[in-house]
Amino acid sequence: MFKQRALSTTILSAILVSAAGAGAALAQEGGLEQITVTATKRAASAQSIPLAVNAMPESTLEELRVDVFTDYLQQLPGVTAGGSGPGQSTIYIRGLASTTPNLTTAGVAGLAPNVAFYLDEQPLAQPGRNLDVYAADLQRIEVLPGPQGTLFGSSSQAGTVRLITNRPVMGEYGGGVNFGLSSTEGGDMSHKFEAVLNVPVAENIALRGVLYTDTQGGYIDNVAGTINASESARFRPAGTVRANGVPVSAGRAGFQAGSDLSGVTFLDADNAALVEDDFNETKYQGFRISALADLNTEWSLLVSHTQQQMESEGVFFEDPELGDLEIQRYADDLIEDDFSNTSWTLEGRLGMLDVVYTGAYTDRETTQTVDYTDYLFVGQYLPYYICDVAVTYPGAAAPSGTCNAPNLFVDSRTNTTVETHEFRFNTPEDNRWRLTAGAFYSNLELAELNDFTYPGSIPLNFAPNYPLTNTAVTGAIGNASPGYFSDAGPFPEGVIFRNDVLRTDEQMGFFGELTFDVSDEFSVTLGARHYDIEVDLEGSANSSFGNLGAATDAQIFGTNISAQFAPGNTVGAPDKAATDGMIFKLTGTWTPQDNLLFYATYSEGFRPGLLNRPGGASGPGGYTVPYALDTDDVQNYEFGWKTDLFDNTLRFNGSAFFVEIENLQTTIFDPSIVNLFFSDNAANAEIRGVEGDVTWVPETMPGLTVSGAFSILDTEITEVLTPTNDVIAGSELAFAPGFQANIRARYEWEMENGWMAHVMPQIVHSDDSVSDVIEINKARLDGYTMGSFSTGVTEDNWRVELFIDNITDERAQLSNNFVFDRERVTIARPRTWGVRVGVDF
Repeated sequence: MFKQRALSTTILSAILVSAAGAGAALAQEGGLEQITVTATKRAASAQSIPLAVNAMPESTLEELRVDVFTDYLQQLPGVTAGGSGPGQSTIYIRGLASTTPNLTTAGVAGLAPNVAFYLDEQPLAQPGRNLDVYAADLQRIEVLPGPQGTLFGSSSQAGTVRLITNRPVMGEYGGGVNFGLSSTEGGDMSHKFEAVLNVPVAENIALRGVLYTDTQGGYIDNVAGTINASESARFRPAGTVRANGVPVSAGRAGFQAGSDLSGVTFLDADNAALVEDDFNETKYQGFRISALADLNTEWSLLVSHTQQQMESEGVFFEDPELGDLEIQRYADDLIEDDFSNTSWTLEGRLGMLDVVYTGAYTDRETTQTVDYTDYLFVGQYLPYYICDVAVTYPGAAAPSGTCNAPNLFVDSRTNTTVETHEFRFNTPEDNRWRLTAGAFYSNLELAELNDFTYPGSIPLNFAPNYPLTNTAVTGAIGNASPGYFSDAGPFPEGVIFRNDVLRTDEQMGFFGELTFDVSDEFSVTLGARHYDIEVDLEGSANSSFGNLGAATDAQIFGTNISAQFAPGNTVGAPDKAATDGMIFKLTGTWTPQDNLLFYATYSEGFRPGLLNRPGGASGPGGYTVPYALDTDDVQNYEFGWKTDLFDNTLRFNGSAFFVEIENLQTTIFDPSIVNLFFSDNAANAEIRGVEGDVTWVPETMPGLTVSGAFSILDTEITEVLTPTNDVIAGSELAFAPGFQANIRARYEWEMENGWMAHVMPQIVHSDDSVSDVIEINKARLDGYTMGSFSTGVTEDNWRVELFIDNITDERAQLSNNFVFDRERVTIARPRTWGVRVGVDF
């Protein structure tokens, strides 16, 4: 972290650099590239809007070989991701993060995302994990840091990421084909293919399609190992120090810590049949087809359909206690994540108004199997389900019996549908008063069925012919209604927990931003959004529970008896989490000349609440676990600058910001409160930061472009609101490196034969960070520095490039999940070298 004086000095230096170039004669053309964005829902140069925006155009995406989620995140300081691999990541911007993402399931009970994720005009952010859209045939990527709630809604509390695709081009036939082949140090080969075609089918209609397949070879090894239930948290004494240095409190100590277990037979789980090198292979396949029709001189209709299948095997994290890039897994890890998205945009004019109606429907199906064996290290009740050991009272004979192998796994089936509609209009751009306003509606349904399987657990019944099913059971899902069941049972063999829940998020919003030019140099923008959001749950969380201590003289932790939770609705408890309100934005802009812009902004953001699984449980000091979380709210104070200096050869953009966070949502497991994970508005926090980007195209060296960006963050929890020792005032927020930066230089020149050649080195750096605000689950992410290099030639319509990524073979730690008391560190791909070939026609 940096000190307050260092932050103030950095801000002052940035302002002085901008002011020093203010007197230079500045050109409007030549030199630096001007990028058109739609970050304000109007087309405008990124340099002309009073908003921090990181825009990577198609040429930059091509140069940086951006294909998937992690590729473009590593290029953007201040943007990080928590997660464990493809289709399982959550975006964070400016350090506004609290909890390790849910890595086991997609998350009907997960916190809503606080970064909006858009494909063109449609929001695709979903609870639990982001949609992993392959970056094929993109016009640009826009990242808007800071609250964007007035224009982009509830999930844009910390920022917005937008993938903008290429539209069909009228009257133009063309396309291209790209091939790629690469090899990873100590891993498998990777190969990709992408084809794009643009076809005019009539004078006023054009089609564009892209087809792609990308197989990314694995580099993590599943190595041989055994494990048994003697390592259960049930036998863990207080004071045991976890790998993150936090001692186990008495509340988390095992119930039978110190028991004589010499008479117990522990059967080993053995993964010999699953041992495999480079087992984390991923494959993306998909297509997108778009049709653009000019209905008349003023109206056009764009319809697009995208379909993608992603299949990933193994895991993308290592166990630092084993060898390099090694893990031990005892069940097959597999995720199949398929989605289709159909969108439509009608644009035109009504009188003096530019009008847009856009809608979309997304259907996502995810099937996943997750090795759940690590739960052993925190699951104090696990022996109830896999052992037949009778544990007697103190002073009685030592227990005896058998504990089955703990090779646990979860089968998860998730179907998510999202329907969105937005209508908006813009007044003319040349008016002194300019208004963008509209209405937005979305409806998300997320149906999730999770079967927790403990092999060796044999379900018995309290009465004959009464199989364990979902019938008429609500269970521990807070106040969820029992009216929804996707599978009525009976449970498959070995399944002793089942979550069968439908989550519905419905949102309605009315928004607007009004800009008034006070003079040629000064303007003021006022934005507002009224929102009304409801989050509802239906279904059940059923389980077996084998403790018959109340009915016998012996306390049994495992007679393999399966039972059901009794219906658990609480009279008077809410049946949904509902919230409505207003957020605001105020921006003042000063443009002393065409290529200098300064702005000051106050903006607000929010994230909706949700229902809580163990709502109503009593904790210490009169605390009660809330049935429904409140929104967590953000107030952002920001000063920014955009400058094109020295005859349009140097661009320096940046911003300094202070963010206040109230009622920060996070997920907690604290047995002193309740013996289940629960979510709460646990803390207040603050973020201070400076970020910027620089581009230089020196006149003395034609063909050279130097680009860089940086982010400096200081995050702190200022107040703890939940009575837990797991959140500590003064600690930092998660996934918030104190310093991140990158720099690259690209030099292009013409060879004697007329071909164009280029070389491009790049360095990316990130400081240390932590993976959670929860002390018991917090792990340190080591900082890293990675380099890459590419070189190639281009001639007319073909190109060839050689590249090497992660030159020094750095074990860059992108994420760390410590929830199960064992470090599981997600690692960037090791050193990779390859070749790319492209042909345009």
